[in-house]
This record gives sequence, structure tokens and C-alpha cells, in this order.
Amino acid sequence: MAFTLGSPAFTHNGAISSRYTCQGEDVSVPLAWSGLPAGTKSLVLIVDDPDAPDPRAPKMTWVHWVLYNIPPTATGLKEAVKPAELPKGTLEGFNDWQRTGYGGPCPPVGRHRYFHKLYALDVVLPDLGKASKSDLERAMKGHVLEKAELIGTYQKS
Repeated sequence: MAFTLGSPAFTHNGAISSRYTCQGEDVSVPLAWSGLPAGTKSLVLIVDDPDAPDPRAPKMTWVHWVLYNIPPTATGLKEAVKPAELPKGTLEGFNDWQRTGYGGPCPPVGRHRYFHKLYALDVVLPDLGKASKSDLERAMKGHVLEKAELIGTYQKS
């Protein structure tokens, strides 16, 4: 069975509803996954936007959400998940707003792509404190068994 990541809120490469953005309630999208590779000890979720600030001339990747040490027994995250509702053992890293938690799409111009990347690791990572995406990527190096990806798009109305 293939390692897959999906959402009932949008299809792969489909539009993300404003509900999940700065123009709406800014709550996290529901996510579901299956087909974890054998030997998975933890999962990492990174949601980012490589089209910032302008898709016609991107200059950076904006990080929206960082979660790690999600237990392999978890099969997804509910919509509008709060920190206390995350699967037991899950730790939060810092997004580019310099805080933990989900920060929804809020592109200044154009239609942006939002990559929801789920990594299956062969280890449980140590507590990395106020970890950034780059801190997490360094810690994951050499431990990624497989990656599943879901892309959504959003443009302000």
C-alpha cells in the first residue's frame, strides 16, 4: 500500500477554502494518511509556501505549520486541531510567524501553492525546543523512510 496524504477539504492541486485562511477562520485543514512504510517510528508534518511573496518572482518559502514526533498510530489530524488535541507525543515547531501552531494561507499577491509534506521517520526525534523547519530538516537527515505530499492552492479574493 502506498504512503498517501489527503484531505476531505480539498483535492491534490485543488483550491483551499477561505475557511482555512487569513480571510476566514484561519483553522487547520483536516488531514488523513495511510500506508506508512514498515519501520516508521514517528511522522513529521511541514506545511509551507514556496511562492512567497509573489508566485511570479518567489524569493522565499514561507512556513505555515511544523509538527514532529507524530506517533505512527495516528491516522490524521482533525479540522481546527488545537495543541491539546494533537496525538500524544506530538511536538510543535515554529512557523514563520515565530510561533507554534497553524497559520493559514495569506498570500499578498497571486495564487500560491501550499505544500503539506508528511515524512515517515525511522526514529523518534529528541525535543528540539523552538525548532524551525530547517532545524527539523537537519534532525531528520538520514532518517526519512518515505514522504507523502498534498498540494493546495489559494489566492485572496
